[in-house]
Amino acid sequence: MEESNSKDFFLGALIGGFVGATLALVFAPKSGRELRQDLNTGTRVALDKADEWKDVVQVKSSEYSEIAKTKGTEWKDKGTELTKQAVDSTAKLTKEVSEKTKDLAKDVTEKTKEFSKDVVDRAKREAKEVAEQAKNDAEDVIEQAGDEAEELFEKAAEAKEN
Repeated sequence: MEESNSKDFFLGALIGGFVGATLALVFAPKSGRELRQDLNTGTRVALDKADEWKDVVQVKSSEYSEIAKTKGTEWKDKGTELTKQAVDSTAKLTKEVSEKTKDLAKDVTEKTKEFSKDVVDRAKREAKEVAEQAKNDAEDVIEQAGDEAEELFEKAAEAKEN
């Protein structure tokens, strides 16, 4: 932006000098020779000033260019450093999440094994109780059948006697 302003200023100075010289020529109460000498002197002064401004612009643009390069390098280094920090933080977080996920999976597996063992043990107990109950019921049925068979034999014997 500074370079654009310098160019505009320089262009304005040249145009202003030309317009001023033209107006001086038209409205000057001097003779042609004196006027030409004044114009030549004014032109030399304007050209000297333009050379001075050109040198100043070159020095300033060189200075600002160096500042821009330095700042650009600093910002690039900071950006690189921040990017590295972000990558390191992401890698660390990913590792932590992965470890916690593995621990959680291990805990779930252990709890599932414990639950399965409990279910199997309970099923065995229930099966044993059902078997005991079935055995007791079968013994009761056999005993009852035996009692009824005895009664039938007794009734049959009585019926035979009658």
